[in-house]
Amino acid sequence: MMTEPPTVTRDGAAAGSPLEPSAADTVPVEDALLAGRLAVDLDAAFESLVLGHQDRLFTIALRTGGDRSDAEELVQDCFVRAYRALTSYPPARIRELRLRGWLTTILLNAGRNRARVRRVPTTELAFEPAAEPAIDPVARRDARDTWGRLLGALTPAQRTAVVLRHVDGMSYAEIAAATGKPEGTVKAHVHRGLAALRTALLAAERREREEIAG
Repeated sequence: MMTEPPTVTRDGAAAGSPLEPSAADTVPVEDALLAGRLAVDLDAAFESLVLGHQDRLFTIALRTGGDRSDAEELVQDCFVRAYRALTSYPPARIRELRLRGWLTTILLNAGRNRARVRRVPTTELAFEPAAEPAIDPVARRDARDTWGRLLGALTPAQRTAVVLRHVDGMSYAEIAAATGKPEGTVKAHVHRGLAALRTALLAAERREREEIAG
């Protein structure tokens, strides 16, 4: 018995840009099936929950927080909290869970709790827009570092909204549910975050051209 679980797009991004959504606004059928399995036998199905979501949760934690070690600890904490919550839920409630958003909410809440204890640096963020969440290639490191710095300069709310929308591919409704904010507020955070990213990127490119010309 387990006691601890081991163009312009619709968002305002230029067409063909690396900030276009990376996933469809649909709930995976696999999650609904997994919720059913968790309701029947939590211990037998929990490993599948971890394997199915650990990579995307790590990517969210890393790209909203910036530190790899902290991200790993945060994901572990997320699954511990999730397991403990599931042990207290009746089967009917477990079957109704939208696991993707539910786990994201737990992760974000855990991250906010940790942030109250100490400020997490954002200068090491590795953000490669439109990459698959589980992929963190060595190639294009300079580009990833640049996006990491730009993303880290956003407000926490904007950074979270942009990462959830354009890295994890969550819908606005899912982000609203996960963050506890109105959908209109989420859209505003995404729009303003993208605008700030574009402005900062253009400024960085202009400085680079001036340095080369000089």
